[in-house]
Amino acid sequence: MKTREASFRVNHIHHGDARHLLPKIATESVALSVWSPPYFVGKSYEKDATFEEWQELLATVIAQHQRILKPGAFLVVNIADILCFADSALPRIQAENTGGHRLGVTRRDVLRVLTRHPEYSRYQVAEVLGVSEQTVDRRLKHNNIRGGKYASQTRIQLVGGLLQEWARNAGLYLYDRRVWVKDAAWENSRWHTNSYRAVDEFEYLFFFWKPGITKVDRKRLSKKEWAEWGSRAVWHIPSVRANDNHEAKFPLELPRRVIRLLTDPGDTVLDCFVGSGTSAIAAIETGRRYIGIDKIERHVKLARRACNATQSKKSNFKSQK
Repeated sequence: MKTREASFRVNHIHHGDARHLLPKIATESVALSVWSPPYFVGKSYEKDATFEEWQELLATVIAQHQRILKPGAFLVVNIADILCFADSALPRIQAENTGGHRLGVTRRDVLRVLTRHPEYSRYQVAEVLGVSEQTVDRRLKHNNIRGGKYASQTRIQLVGGLLQEWARNAGLYLYDRRVWVKDAAWENSRWHTNSYRAVDEFEYLFFFWKPGITKVDRKRLSKKEWAEWGSRAVWHIPSVRANDNHEAKFPLELPRRVIRLLTDPGDTVLDCFVGSGTSAIAAIETGRRYIGIDKIERHVKLARRACNATQSKKSNFKSQK
C-alpha cells in the first residue's frame, strides 16, 4: 500500500494551499525550495488577507520545510525587504512639498485670505483661491496625503527579520542573502517621488540552510559564471517588463541561477507559490525535477501549460541532436 507521501506527484503543478499540500511531500526529498511569496503590497490575489494572516501563511510554510528539505539543503526566498500597506493607526505624515505643488496656491495665500476674512470656512477660502477644499486643508496643515486626507497612511515594514525569526523557529538558519538589482524601470517614466522615499529598484534573496552536510561544487558553474555572479552578493538581472498573464512574475534567470548554484541535475526543486511557473521552467531547462504549488486555479493552468511547452521544446531539441 502506498504511503501518503509517496503518492505526491513530482514534475507536476499542484492546485491547493501550500500549507495543506506540503505535508504530502516525501520527507527529506527536496534539494532546494526557491519561491517568491505574496509581498503583501496590495496585489489582487492578496487583497483580502490581513497582515496577521500573511504572517501566519509564511511562518507556517517555512516551518514545514524542516521536514521536506534534505539535510544541508536550502530554502531561498525572493522578496522585497520593505512592505507597504495601509495602517489607520499611523500618525498623519506632515509634509510641505514646496517645489512640487501643481497649483500655484501657497500656505501664505491661504493665510492671507483668512486674515482678511477670519470667518470664512475652508470651502469659502477655496472658492476665493480657485482651488479645492482639500488643497486648502493641505496647505494649512502641511498634510500631503496620497489618496486623500481621509486615507490611511502607508506603513513601512521590514520583512527580513520576520523571515529569519520564522526560519530559526523551524530549525533553519540564515546562511546568506543576495541583492537582486532590477533594471532601471523608472528610467523612461515621468513619475517621480514627492517625498524622501526612494524608488524601490532591488529585492533580496534570503538563503536559509537546513543543518547537514552541504555539497559545495564550483564545477556547477563555469569559471566566468562563478566570478561574475556565483560568488557575488549583487545580481543585476532585468525585471519582467510584461506581466501580461500574471501580475508578479520574476525573470527566469533569477531561479535559474539559484538552481544551478545549489543543486545537481536530477535533484527536486520546490516552488510553493509557483505563479506562472517560472521556477519550474528553470528546473526543467537545467535538468532538475520540480514540484509547483499554487492556490489559484488560473495560475496552476498557466504554469502547467508553460511547463508542458518547455518540456516539449526540450524533447524536440534532444531528438534533433
